[in-house]
Amino acid sequence: MLPYIDVPFAYGANALGSSTDELKLIFSFLLSYPLAALLKRLPDNNPKLKNYFIIGVSVFYLVGLFDLWAGLALLVTDALAAYLIAAYVEGPYMPWIGFVVLMGHMSVSHIGRARAASPSSVDITGAQMVMVMKLTAFCWNVWDGKQDQAGLTDYQRDRALKELPSPLDFAAYVAFFPSLMAGPAFDFADYKRWLETSMFDMPAGSDPAKAPPTRKKRRIPRSGTPAMINLATGIAWILAFLQFDKYFNPAFVLADKFWSYKLVTRIFYIYMMNLVMRMKYYGVWTMTEGACIMAGIGYKGVDPKTGKASWDRLTNIKPLGVELAQNSHAYLGNWNINTNNWLRNYMYLRVTPKGKKPGFRATLATFFTSAFWHGFYSGYYLSFLLAAFVQNTSKNARRLVRPFFMTPDGTQALPRKRYYDIFSWVLTQATFSFVTTPFILLTMSSSLRAWSSVYFYPIIGVTLAGAFTASPGKKWIQSKIKARSTRPGMQRVESMDHLAGATLGVPSDPGKEFDEMVDEIVIEVKKRRGSKGVPDVAELRQQVKENLFTKAKSEGGLEGIGIAKTQ
Repeated sequence: MLPYIDVPFAYGANALGSSTDELKLIFSFLLSYPLAALLKRLPDNNPKLKNYFIIGVSVFYLVGLFDLWAGLALLVTDALAAYLIAAYVEGPYMPWIGFVVLMGHMSVSHIGRARAASPSSVDITGAQMVMVMKLTAFCWNVWDGKQDQAGLTDYQRDRALKELPSPLDFAAYVAFFPSLMAGPAFDFADYKRWLETSMFDMPAGSDPAKAPPTRKKRRIPRSGTPAMINLATGIAWILAFLQFDKYFNPAFVLADKFWSYKLVTRIFYIYMMNLVMRMKYYGVWTMTEGACIMAGIGYKGVDPKTGKASWDRLTNIKPLGVELAQNSHAYLGNWNINTNNWLRNYMYLRVTPKGKKPGFRATLATFFTSAFWHGFYSGYYLSFLLAAFVQNTSKNARRLVRPFFMTPDGTQALPRKRYYDIFSWVLTQATFSFVTTPFILLTMSSSLRAWSSVYFYPIIGVTLAGAFTASPGKKWIQSKIKARSTRPGMQRVESMDHLAGATLGVPSDPGKEFDEMVDEIVIEVKKRRGSKGVPDVAELRQQVKENLFTKAKSEGGLEGIGIAKTQ
């Protein structure tokens, strides 16, 4: 750490009521803007200079600002391990070896952070989480470069690396300072195109006059305005967080006085606590995205609608998409977008054999990858498990309720649909505030205390909804929907969930995943033992469901949640 560098941050932290490390982290985000502007102005024909500059700034952040010598060594170790694995390990297990090594190393850091019990301090874990996304993707990109390109998806072909990058290019990719501490993550192919400026080529056949404006001979388009908009927006979110965190914080939710308020007030307070916590993430991710835009790597071509440069290549959060979400899919899909993309492209679609549709194995692998990537606080797992059942309930409810607010042909909304929209928004926001509360409180005891203060209302709702979908009431409503529908030749369209993957690792349909699991188990047992003495799929599925219900009832558990009796 540079001498006396802590002095101004300690003074500012006392004035603002925050920690010194948090203030230094915000300072590093702010400093990234002028440094990214300088990076963009380095000669396009001198990529080595850009690489050295990037590495130098990152070392200053880690060592000069945060005194993270051990953290620097850890990141170097991860990067070196990934590079050597990609270079020297042969065979189809290479990407998986990289995945296990990197995730295992990060898990050690998670355990150390949990033992330290200092959430407001900055350690290397956040940067390592970003690094794991980049490095595991890198291993897969190298593997894809060795495969028959005809057998890859468009996404995989676009990011495949047919030759190993130079150590200098790779080191600068790993250390890219605008996204070092909090993301966003991106693939090496994007970094290489940015470094070589091929990212800014106009598509073949397009009008060169429509190319976005650049400064002098520089190829990177002007990005100051969109970057500064992100900066201003991010600062506004951070200031809002600092202001409202005084009134809506975990300490009050866990205090005895909290129970003296009316139930509606407690629900509202928990909602506000979650909203305020989201403000911090909105601010951080918006600011780091803006720094990437300033450097030019956020460029995504020319928007065909506006004819202007698009800068949303590395968008990681859409605050309005989250806050105005009317269902769980929209809520989760607009949050931590780059992590979603990483889980989908480098886990969900990778564990599925070619030519087959992803099933319960892909969903289960994605779920546990997401959970382990976040860390080992018990609150994370409470949130993930409940979110899976909420997502399933939300999808079933939408299918059974929404058609009554649409015209019989399903093409237009009826006037009363505005009430459906308002109700679904309130329900989604109130439910997910409950679901994500353990993500803030972290421990099992604190999470259950907060949940009990509002009488577990989403769990009760999910239970009742699960019981209803297992009853004849579901078929009765479906018959009403069918009777009022005027769509000619209406056929069920296969869900595209298998292409999108489990959002943030949360299964979209636990019941369906359970059925697929039973199907695969029966097939595997028959292969190993033959068909003799093996029940058919429907019989085994029913036996398992009945056993689950009997066990849950005998133990006083909640009946009807999730896979039990889901059709």
